[in-house]
Amino acid sequence: MIYTVTFNPSLDYIVSVDDFQLGMTNRTSFELMLPGGKGINVSTVLGNLGIPSTALGFAAGFVGDEIVRRVEQMHIKSEFIYSEKGCSRINVKLKSIEGTEINGNGPDISEDMIAQLMERLDRLQEGDILVLAGSIPSTMPDDIYSTIMKRLSGRGIMTVVDATQDLLLNVLPYHPFLIKPNNHELAEIFGAEPQTREACVPFAKKLQEMGAQNVLVSMAGEGAILVTADGQIFSSPAPKGTLVNGVGAGDSMVAGFVAGWMEQTAYKHAFYMGVAAGSASAFSEYLATRQEVDAVYKSLMENMEG
Repeated sequence: MIYTVTFNPSLDYIVSVDDFQLGMTNRTSFELMLPGGKGINVSTVLGNLGIPSTALGFAAGFVGDEIVRRVEQMHIKSEFIYSEKGCSRINVKLKSIEGTEINGNGPDISEDMIAQLMERLDRLQEGDILVLAGSIPSTMPDDIYSTIMKRLSGRGIMTVVDATQDLLLNVLPYHPFLIKPNNHELAEIFGAEPQTREACVPFAKKLQEMGAQNVLVSMAGEGAILVTADGQIFSSPAPKGTLVNGVGAGDSMVAGFVAGWMEQTAYKHAFYMGVAAGSASAFSEYLATRQEVDAVYKSLMENMEG
């Protein structure tokens, strides 16, 4: 079974406002509500690819109730831990002004809630896959990722981590199966931002030396690379298409890679499934469907053969 953890899920209120005017009353021309958070996005795309998963995390208040309701509406099994205090966050995303978002803080997470999550993770079995993705609430200890990895170490659980800076670096001694930084995050870690896929390779190898087994680096329009545990290097330009919505593309790449690995346990297939899923989501209003992923994957394979 695949488990995803979203420590700070959200209800994403996505709106467009024609001719937005600061200081005035504006009305939406488009609006949509979706459950958000990197782990939830991974579970969503896995579900679209026909692979079940269980979504874990924290929820609070009426917003938390709605997040869980919408997750379950998508036929994703949910095992969220509820807080009696506070409210899960609502994130406002203004589509008509690119990159404009207002994100909430989320509820306080108590030590008891963290203990409940740990007890749930203790039930994972050998062969299970755990995806840790995204930020953590400010009230949680900043070593929570590494605490979980240490707790699960040696139990045959495949771990995937998509996080930034210290959250990512602190898990490396526990040898995650896959990490997925992007080139901007490499800049934060190493103080240098590679501009080409080839330039990413040395940085990916450094992360391997620090403990990661496989390193998948996404570079938006430049494509992606994968440096594998057995020394292979895969590189792909970004598939051709029109960027519609970049939100969730990285999460889709993680989901595609995991799905591809489960299908064939082959790095090449997993890598190109990851690239296809990430790009398919970027080309779509919503997170990619199986049909959309298959279409991009097919074009990638045809270009390789050509």
